[in-house]
Amino acid sequence: MRYLIFTDIHGNLEALLVLLKFAQRRKIGHYIFLGDLVGYGADPNEIIQKVRALKPLSIIRGNHDKAVCDHDSIQTFNPIAAASIHWTKKNVKKKNMEYLCNLKKGPVTIHNHILLCHGAPFDEDHYIFGEFDAAEAFAHVTTPLCLFGHTHFPFVYTEKEHIVDGTFLSGDSNEIKLEEGTKYLINPGSIGQPRDRDNRAACAIYDSDTKKINFYRMEYEIREAQRKILEAGLPSALAERLTLGI
Repeated sequence: MRYLIFTDIHGNLEALLVLLKFAQRRKIGHYIFLGDLVGYGADPNEIIQKVRALKPLSIIRGNHDKAVCDHDSIQTFNPIAAASIHWTKKNVKKKNMEYLCNLKKGPVTIHNHILLCHGAPFDEDHYIFGEFDAAEAFAHVTTPLCLFGHTHFPFVYTEKEHIVDGTFLSGDSNEIKLEEGTKYLINPGSIGQPRDRDNRAACAIYDSDTKKINFYRMEYEIREAQRKILEAGLPSALAERLTLGI
């Protein structure tokens, strides 16, 4: 089966539309979303509606999702992120808000061998940045494959014979082969808010038959996403950062 792995859309409809078009050509058997449908971008309602229509779908919440639902304090958010949370609260329709606020908290195991989390398997808000964070995460992972988001960086961490290695994935496409006896922490990168100085939307496809994961980057209409942000009255920095990929 082919799994489409994507995360951190953050209200960026233009990026999501490119992903959905991409997915139509890939015979996807299952969709996996790792959190943060909303925050930063100007299209939270359209995002929620399009993602919830994907079938079959495994989905968990992100920190922006739960902040909009008042499941978490925004005191740890920077002023720009907090402003986007306030804006999103005012603009999400009731039906979509109900869906958002009922999203599951990670970690969640699917199909007996894939663990889903937003930040880390021991804390949904924790950032996995580097081998030390990954080693702590692996201590809480019993499946061969754990998928996570939150950092907005495409990354692969491996643990074999108690040795942890990390690889940042750059470029147009990358492929890894899952090996027996090795555990994997995989971040596909962000759809709507890349932070690795590559402004293209990022995703991955896991083929459970071939045991391969392919990573992809896609161009999208950044200027249109920026126009919507500015017209909505959201902070201009949220538009500017899309060009820079930070």
